[in-house]
Parts: sequence; C-alpha cells; structure tokens
Amino acid sequence: MSRNEDRIVRFSGVKPGTYDYTIVLGDDFFGEFENEEIEGGKVVFEVRMRRSERVTMLEFAFGGTLRMRCDRCLGDMELKVEGEESLNIRFSDTEQSEDENTVVLPEDAHELDLSPWLYEFVAVRIPMQHTHPEGECDPATVSLLSDGSRSDGECDPRWEALKELK
Repeated sequence: MSRNEDRIVRFSGVKPGTYDYTIVLGDDFFGEFENEEIEGGKVVFEVRMRRSERVTMLEFAFGGTLRMRCDRCLGDMELKVEGEESLNIRFSDTEQSEDENTVVLPEDAHELDLSPWLYEFVAVRIPMQHTHPEGECDPATVSLLSDGSRSDGECDPRWEALKELK
C-alpha cells in the first residue's frame, strides 16, 4: 500500500453520486515537499466528490495548524490555516484546460493523486511574513533586535564612521 493511498481519488467503478471523504495531512506529508518554511503540522480536509459521467467535482474544506519558524525571533510557532477550494476533473483525450481549477485527464484514467493540490491549497494560505502575535516572541531575541548593539556592549565602528558623514 502506498503512503499516500488516502490522497488518491479513484474513478473506475465509482458510480455517479456524491461521496464524502476525510483526508488528514501530518508531518510525513509536509516532509515530502521541499519547503523549508513548513516544519510540520496537521491539516484536516473534508472532501465532497460529486461524480457524473464526464465530470467529477471535488470540494475541499480544510483547517489545521502548521509548525513554522517565526520570522522575527526564529522561535517555533504554530500558524492556523483554513479555507475552501474546489477542483473539477474532466475526461477527454483531446481537450486541454487553461483553468487552474480544472484538471483534464485521459479517458482511460483510473485515479488521481491529490497531493500536489492539497499542498498548494495549504501553502497559499501562508502569509508572506509569519510572526508570533505581539508580545509572544522570545524576549531575549527581541531585546537584541531592538537594542541594535553588539553583545560586547560596544557600538560597531562602521556606524560611528557613518555618523561623521553628516
């Protein structure tokens, strides 16, 4: 059995109708992707599949937390993520899709691994700057950042030389 068996949607033998799935992404999932920002986490996806003869619609509602490093103090932090997305799957041997929410598969396709889409749905929810809420950063690191002085108490001589340029 493949490690990502729960993330594979099978089409063969599935009759038209509505089906509900739950997919849980954990540390092992986030470790498969080369993103140094996400150290791990747990995100739960509720997936509703609406299957017809030619089109399959997938609706995703998800929420959870990611473990990351704070951009300000480099301490560990948890970032909450949640959202809703959709993905349409069509079957055609000739047609191509330019819509980012539509996947066109060959007529004889039997399954689709959702891993890249699940990862993308989560990754686009990460803000450009991820920091602890105000006051929750490591106090020692914040004091060094706000003080601006060196650890030996002396001012960097390069700054002194610049001050004389006024």
